[in-house]
Amino acid sequence: MRLLKSEAKRRIYWLVAESSTKRAFIGTMSKAMGSLPVARALDFLKRAEGKIYLPDPISDPTLLRGISTNFESSKFQKGGLIVLPQVKKQTPSTEIGEIIGPTEIRLKKPFKTPEALHLLTGRDDINEDGKFANGTANGSINFEGTTFKVAPHVDQSRVYDTVFEVLKAEGCIGIFPEGGSHDRPDLLPLKAGVAIMALGALAADPDCGVKIIPIGMNYFHPHKFRSRAVIEFGHPIEVHPDQVEAYKNGDRRSAVGSLLETVYQGLVAVTQTSPDYDTLMLVQAARRLYNPTGKKLPLPLVVELNRRLVKGYTQYKDDPRIVSLKQSVTKYNADLRKLGVRDHQVEWGDTNKRSWLLVLGTLIYRLGNLFFLAIGTLPGLAMFWPVFVATKLYSRKKSKQALAASTVKLAGRDVVSTWKLLMALALTPALYAYYTAIITYWTYYNREGGFYTYSVPWWMRAHTFIPDWIPLWLVAVLSLIVCTAVTFAALRIGEVGMDIVKSLPPLIIALNPRSSNRLAMLHDRRAELSKQVTDIINELGPEVFPDFDAERIVADPFKEGAYQSHLKPSDPNAFTQDTEPKTPTEIEVEEPSTPATPTSYGRLPRNESFGNIGSFGFFATRPPSGSHSRSSSAGGALGSESMPIKAFSTLDTQGSFDEVTKKIRGAMKERGKERRRRTLENGTSGETEESEDEGKKAR
Repeated sequence: MRLLKSEAKRRIYWLVAESSTKRAFIGTMSKAMGSLPVARALDFLKRAEGKIYLPDPISDPTLLRGISTNFESSKFQKGGLIVLPQVKKQTPSTEIGEIIGPTEIRLKKPFKTPEALHLLTGRDDINEDGKFANGTANGSINFEGTTFKVAPHVDQSRVYDTVFEVLKAEGCIGIFPEGGSHDRPDLLPLKAGVAIMALGALAADPDCGVKIIPIGMNYFHPHKFRSRAVIEFGHPIEVHPDQVEAYKNGDRRSAVGSLLETVYQGLVAVTQTSPDYDTLMLVQAARRLYNPTGKKLPLPLVVELNRRLVKGYTQYKDDPRIVSLKQSVTKYNADLRKLGVRDHQVEWGDTNKRSWLLVLGTLIYRLGNLFFLAIGTLPGLAMFWPVFVATKLYSRKKSKQALAASTVKLAGRDVVSTWKLLMALALTPALYAYYTAIITYWTYYNREGGFYTYSVPWWMRAHTFIPDWIPLWLVAVLSLIVCTAVTFAALRIGEVGMDIVKSLPPLIIALNPRSSNRLAMLHDRRAELSKQVTDIINELGPEVFPDFDAERIVADPFKEGAYQSHLKPSDPNAFTQDTEPKTPTEIEVEEPSTPATPTSYGRLPRNESFGNIGSFGFFATRPPSGSHSRSSSAGGALGSESMPIKAFSTLDTQGSFDEVTKKIRGAMKERGKERRRRTLENGTSGETEESEDEGKKAR
């Protein structure tokens, strides 16, 4: 918060769930921060009576029929949600479009997932795309429907009015566009609220200058206390005037959808997403194997490398080389788990560099360190154990409650660290105050010569450590300081001690004759896998990222200003004017494809460069160079679709230099044509020339 406020130069008003503001501690803190409460439909989710099914899922998939239901009751409202039971950690839901009668309603959008269709039809002939193999509309024999829950429609007009007033006063709004926290490896479909807020503010005041800045929070172990995290800020997203005009003229579906797609792309550029958990684990293993320099990477670079590997794997996952490599890496990870070691600990299986005596000496040395660290940790552990136990038990309880109430969480780990922190903030001061009161009273009792003063050993008497001339108020202050220092020291020393404990298993395995051979075999296999991963990435990397190897020629195309969103008309067959949302609803954002060349989203980034990440020798087979030039993110530049350059081309002859010179000149001509074409289309010739002048000055 302090960092955001110092950079934004203004107060940030965060949007929080209204249900959270009703909690005692969280509600008080959120009000003190000036947060704006937002009611969510899923917070009012209730079990409905009866069962539902799809009578004609092929010809009329939006018609929903009920058994022993009363859709005309107050629970069911147009714009409300129908939520199905959870299946395979998925909870399908859709919006009510029309209430026809007590047993029939019309859905705004049909259910499309195989799990949802199976619940509503009882049929098993459904493929992964939600299509029925049997073309008949009949459901399964003796199918009686499925239970369901319902959530009311929530009017957000008051929230919008407050947000517009804040933005008009040059304030700053903080919003989580997914609509809540979760522990999934990918982004949830974005809510339309962020786009409606920006478009509504600009429609009311075109000169307010609203911009959207995507912020990515990447956690490594979010459920563990004091774990590492990387917060990444993206480039500002500018709303195009055509989007504002479309919003004002009633075409809100196109305006909101196109801006929301831009926001989604911006969030993907600053977050570490993955199609599923298995892919994320595979990518992280490949990232550890792809480190030929042997250097420890900084956290931002780790996040960026994971992001790139996910994109590359998604594009080439069906390639036979990738399939074979995936099997090898998966088996390697399984063998690591069986042996009880981690990837970075396999190095102890190298008998050439680490002899038996060296391993034994290291084990003895670390055990000695652990002994002394344990002595320093015990006082703080003895004092602070109530907080450790209470936070762990209570966070587990809250995690189970959140998992039961959520439709998107997988294991509820996203709330564990939150409740650990909240519990620690509440219990720690209370525990310090308790210890301070006990010490102060015992000192007073000893000074007054109480009955038990001399009935205890000398080391338990207060005047053994605290002289009588020190006043009691100073005893209380010093006691509070000592308690804080002891527990903080124990926390830091305990972290070092836990690292040492985790480092002992490979040493013990390396000394054990029964398991040392397996560790040595894993070390050799890791070396082979590392070479395979490095070779495949160096081969396929330039096809996915143009700056992978040609960074000396292709500069970062996303450093010259904000991203410009563009209006994209919506599919008239998919939505009608009657179904246009008046308040934020869930809009499905199509997952972007991963072509080998940049897509034409204007200046929308795909995070192809992370602060010119190609300058790190880690990503290139050539050494970095100081020469740079510019390229366009929309094509026509070196390394783009219209002018590809081989990543491993050499410049050792005059002909090679002539060829590159010709390509550079051709690229510059193509870029000029592209710029002129865009100027004629958008009518922004002055803005283009101004940005060119600014780019020249910056260089």
